[in-house]
Amino acid sequence: MPSLLILNGPNLNLLGTREPEIYGSDTLADIEALSKVRAAEHDLTVECLQSNSEGALVDAIQDAKSKHCGVVLNAGAYTHTSIALRDAIASVDLPVIELHVSNVFAREQFRHYSYISEVCIGVICGFGITGYGLAIDALAARMEAVP
Repeated sequence: MPSLLILNGPNLNLLGTREPEIYGSDTLADIEALSKVRAAEHDLTVECLQSNSEGALVDAIQDAKSKHCGVVLNAGAYTHTSIALRDAIASVDLPVIELHVSNVFAREQFRHYSYISEVCIGVICGFGITGYGLAIDALAARMEAVP
């Protein structure tokens, strides 16, 4: 069965307790459960990983090429700082969707720039954890459209 990688970056392990006025009360476990259910609706499986380490995220993206059909990436703050993540995404032949729980464009100016957007197939932000389901739907639709 085809598989997707749901990859979450720094501080996302703190969802549910970290700045709930911005990120809400949903947890990383809620994201993983939602992702598994949504993927199953498309006859897909998911592997969920979270790391606070930039290198571990790069490794996961590189490893995804041999295991997965696509990636949902919430790179957290690394979105705005990591050329290494950008290069990792560009180096694998996989569709990657950039995702943010909050609307980064309604926040601090430094969050308005993404190093990874130009190498992702799309960006979803501001819909809370619902965005993960939207990203899975988008990847599934892309897989159906591209034989």
